[in-house]
Amino acid sequence: MYSCIKSMGIYGIDGYLVQVEVNTSRGLPHFDIVGLPDAAVKESRDRVRAALSNMGFVLPPSQTVVNLAPANTKKSGPMYDLPILIGILKSTGLCDINIDDYAFIGEISLDGKLRAISGVLSMVTVAANEGIKNIFIPMENAAEGSVVKNINVYPVTNVTDILDFLQGKKELLPANKMQFDFIDIPPLPDFADVRGQENAKRAMEVAAAGGHNILLIGPPGTGKSMLAKRLPSILPELSFDEALETTKIHSIAGTLPSGQSLLTQRPFRSPHHSISLAGLIGGGSNPKPGEISLANYGILFLDEFPEFPKQVMEGLRQPIEDGVVTISRVSGRISYPCTFMLVAAMNPCPCGYFGHPDIPCTCSKTKLAMYLNKISGPMLDRLDIHVEVPPVNYKEISDLNDSESSAIIRQRVAKARKLQIERYSGQKIYCNANLTPALTKKYCSLTPDADKLLAMVYEKLGFSGRSYDRLIKVSRTIADLDNSETINSDHISEAVQYRNFDRKYWRKNTSEL
Repeated sequence: MYSCIKSMGIYGIDGYLVQVEVNTSRGLPHFDIVGLPDAAVKESRDRVRAALSNMGFVLPPSQTVVNLAPANTKKSGPMYDLPILIGILKSTGLCDINIDDYAFIGEISLDGKLRAISGVLSMVTVAANEGIKNIFIPMENAAEGSVVKNINVYPVTNVTDILDFLQGKKELLPANKMQFDFIDIPPLPDFADVRGQENAKRAMEVAAAGGHNILLIGPPGTGKSMLAKRLPSILPELSFDEALETTKIHSIAGTLPSGQSLLTQRPFRSPHHSISLAGLIGGGSNPKPGEISLANYGILFLDEFPEFPKQVMEGLRQPIEDGVVTISRVSGRISYPCTFMLVAAMNPCPCGYFGHPDIPCTCSKTKLAMYLNKISGPMLDRLDIHVEVPPVNYKEISDLNDSESSAIIRQRVAKARKLQIERYSGQKIYCNANLTPALTKKYCSLTPDADKLLAMVYEKLGFSGRSYDRLIKVSRTIADLDNSETINSDHISEAVQYRNFDRKYWRKNTSEL
């Protein structure tokens, strides 16, 4: 006999409909799964057999063939256990159930219980888009599945509950739909904890307001990591669409916290400098999202920036520009979104004390130049803002007066971001850092004095075309914080102050090599 069960698969961050076809016929006992299954899918036959036996079902001797359609797309993961089991029960006549309006996803334990799987949000979303009215998912994925509207999501703990419900012996209630506006947002580290470093805090505010990449450089213990970890507290709240896309990525990667419906805070990812290229940008034989995608709409913090392998560091260049990373394999190409703010921190030299007012640097000029040369010119160009984090004196660090809180800074940032969203309405651009050259020319108008100052700075400091472009975008953000429609000379002057490291450190100290 033949049966066809609706299920779902994952490709990139998107789901797709999978038809699980099961055919049983007389013959020597045989169980085969076709349709480009990976090892985890092939192992389903052993899990399903054991689960059916432990649930009290006796399979008749038969040849069983399971086809996962479309057969030209590789299937991976254990989410097909449940539909395969239901298909076998239907095709062998062991259970009379109506499955026309239902879809099934879930891993099965050997006693028939359902275990959590990855990518539920993407799969339930595509099920709703395909017009499927009901879907069964593991209970542990209930919060994640409850996000999707226009479909009844039934979280269940074991297969027996599903069979009893489909036979009318038991009632199951669909999960309550989650309301995004009512999700609690836990507190974040506050900028009020940071003593001194007013210039660095101002630079962080500008970076947050425009979505700009930023480089922090200074001696050990001056607060670079402290500043970076507080940056999420001044970023605007995630919109529903941003939260949905980011949650899909974390669900597929298996990093979504248990019981979490949607991510409510912008991600903050801080990988160690020993990370591989695949770990950072994504990859593997069955490509998974990397750290840059897990930081989508959030922050990627790379501490000890020069210590990252050259290949890993240079691998960031294209994703920073495109906001998406494409991983190519023989079986196909998968794209993952990666719109993130890059925050890099580093010491000025190997010993850490180059330029320190009190502690002398012990590095030779050659050693210093080799250290700085680990960061290429193109990579440095992609860091919109460069800010020095100097040592804090005793008077500043012992000051008992309250510093400006993140809540106050966030109000200014949110106001600037709102201006940008309104300005670029319909352009699919939500912050100044993502401006295209054409839109930069259209929306970044300079006063005559500002244009004259920029021309002088460009010629004198030898900016590249990319540096010029990013300088204009940072100036646009500073103008937005100043609630100014045009960019004046003060905005240009401040932006130039954030582009001086390639001259102060790199050009001056790398000429020894």
